Amino acid sequence: MENSRNIILVVVLSMALLLGWDAAMNYFYPQPDEPVVAAETAAPSGDGAEVQHSRTGGLTDPAALKQEAADLETALASPDRVRIDSPKVAGSINLTGAVVDDVVLKDYAETTDKDSGPVRLFSPRGTPAQHFAQLGFIVNGQKLPDATVWQADGELLTVDKPVTLTHDAGNGLELQLRYAIDENYMVTVEQSIANRSAVPAVVQPFGLVSRTSDTASADFFIAHSGPIGVFGDSANYDTDYGDLDDDGPVSPQGRAEWLGFTDIYWLSALVPQDGSAPDATFRALGGNAYRADMIYDPVTVPAGRKYTTTSRLYAGAKDSTILDAYQDAGLAQFGLAIDWGWFRWFEKPLLWLLKTLFDLVGNFGVAIICLTIIVRGVMFPIAQKQFSSMASMKAIQPRMKAIQEKYKDDRLQQQQEMQKLFREEKVNPLAGCLPLILQIPIFFALYKVLYLAIEMRHRNFLWIEDLSAPDPATILNLFGLLPFTPPSFLAIGVLAVLLGVTMWLTFKLNPSAMDPVQQQVFAIMPWVLMFIMAPFAAGLLLYWVTSNILTLAQQKYLYSKHPQLKAAAEKEKAEKAAEAAKAKG
Repeated sequence: MENSRNIILVVVLSMALLLGWDAAMNYFYPQPDEPVVAAETAAPSGDGAEVQHSRTGGLTDPAALKQEAADLETALASPDRVRIDSPKVAGSINLTGAVVDDVVLKDYAETTDKDSGPVRLFSPRGTPAQHFAQLGFIVNGQKLPDATVWQADGELLTVDKPVTLTHDAGNGLELQLRYAIDENYMVTVEQSIANRSAVPAVVQPFGLVSRTSDTASADFFIAHSGPIGVFGDSANYDTDYGDLDDDGPVSPQGRAEWLGFTDIYWLSALVPQDGSAPDATFRALGGNAYRADMIYDPVTVPAGRKYTTTSRLYAGAKDSTILDAYQDAGLAQFGLAIDWGWFRWFEKPLLWLLKTLFDLVGNFGVAIICLTIIVRGVMFPIAQKQFSSMASMKAIQPRMKAIQEKYKDDRLQQQQEMQKLFREEKVNPLAGCLPLILQIPIFFALYKVLYLAIEMRHRNFLWIEDLSAPDPATILNLFGLLPFTPPSFLAIGVLAVLLGVTMWLTFKLNPSAMDPVQQQVFAIMPWVLMFIMAPFAAGLLLYWVTSNILTLAQQKYLYSKHPQLKAAAEKEKAEKAAEAAKAKG
């Protein structure tokens, strides 16, 4: 009767865990009612309606997507634009206001559809997906009107061809913005003011990045979305869009090395001039619009003199190799634009190994399988020691029981005698836990790599089009043949089922003796984990399934090498079963 109650309790707790997990996933990963289509970016919602954020960001409202496409067609048709064409970036600079408001990333498609266009990072002011940057001047306490039209000395900005914008501000003041772009995603802007008047002028160069949060990726505990920067050599992931709404402007402590906004895969950031210490502030503008400001200290430009400040703008992908290269070139902690967390010393080599394997085999799914084999191969000697220790523990079991019986009233003496026995027989009772302990950081590191690394985005394997996203082949709708979408906690993919089956087989193969309640727990656990892990990245499930299959092979081999361990466990299991049957009788 007691066992029955315990089993019922286990089932109830398991169901509570499933439902609680589903609620948590809906909170952290809210899904739009309509599928995200291949249009580009997102829309500010001025009506106060709550915006649904997808895992990777972008617009989710069909009406906003339609409006965005129409607005882009109108805004980008203006002749007052300087085109951008570099190896990784295309777009344009709006001469009205000198605004960089049109950026698409050539190397990344918006969706996995074959006819998908490139990812759009920047959209003009006033469009549903507005996201733009501006570098300019405050002259004698006044900012130039946004309607100011600048003159360009060229029609195309390329790696080999900088472009200079000029504006006559009157009173003998000429303003210049010289744009240069590198082969990646960094734009360098020289902000110059020439004072040809007879009196000094006070100037403050500034930079800003403005965007709507409607296109933001979902903010998760391992993937920050929102304001970001390095201040005083420390990366700041503490502020989100809601904080700016609730608390007002935020000016982090410490010198700003760089600041801007991040999504899971994209970054727009301002980099001040080396050695400068501009004021840096994040603020909410209302209507789901936000801004990152970088304002230099006022400088007095004497008559007949010219003053120049050099700032930079990064608008592109969070490719770890590119970010680290800028960091190595002197841009402080730029690699921390990816929130690797405490395990980055381990995650980055893991990513390097995955990329190296991909270069060798040509498919990231196969690379994950190869990585799993390498990890299990490295840990195999530890597993051998584990089984050897387990065999030794079984051999000394009668002596352990004798010590427990002899010193049952003296726990301290019992412990001392046990330790003495372990030393004499050279047995480590904790050896069985070591493989599991070592697997935990590997599993978590791979989880973060698959979730955060843009290298995993849109990588396919068999039926899976994106290993960084959940398995799309769900069982309940017959892999999409039936016209309905299962609720998230029932959207069990093929890999999740394989995970449950392979874990159940590993438990069945392990002959360790357990009481009936433990047996029930271990019987239910694989299927509970099947539900829990289903929404995770398909690449992570592929790793775990492969690991379970290798564990099965490893157990078969090691039990063949230690038959006494299996025999002793089977004997103990039979004895416990007999005792249970006797107790029922």
